[in-house]
Amino acid sequence: MDDTRWLSAADQDVWRTFVTMLGALGEHMDRQLQRDSSMPYTYYEILVVLSHAPCRSLRMSELAGLRGSSRSRLSHAVARLEAQGWVERRECPTDKRGSVAVLTDAGFAALAAAAPGHVTTVREAVFDRLTPEQVTALGAISAAILDGIDPDKTLPGCRELR
Repeated sequence: MDDTRWLSAADQDVWRTFVTMLGALGEHMDRQLQRDSSMPYTYYEILVVLSHAPCRSLRMSELAGLRGSSRSRLSHAVARLEAQGWVERRECPTDKRGSVAVLTDAGFAALAAAAPGHVTTVREAVFDRLTPEQVTALGAISAAILDGIDPDKTLPGCRELR
């Protein structure tokens, strides 16, 4: 007996539109950051996460989890950010086997320089196209999906949207 709960035609249309939008939005953000700041979107997001962390630092494993990245992919990205002077890798003070990524002052400055163009792109691509009610719904929907996938990845402030 097949227990698969297949998507209806309407559900498939919504799903395909959603997946296409996610990919296009990520590419749009990446193109803007590359053009204006010579920085891939993934690196920008790493800098953002570190900028909000206590002491602008996180264990590499925690940073990988928050970014939804494998440890090896994150390690490669952090190595590139280290080469730019934007991040330093340090030994973890509580666990000598682990390491900590620390956002440097130069990294914070690069983030601050990239942020105005990025937020303008986010505003134009997303928020300017939605009504206030749609923005509220988008936040609640995003938080509900994220909570269902991995509650540990729900960012501070997201739970209040539900």
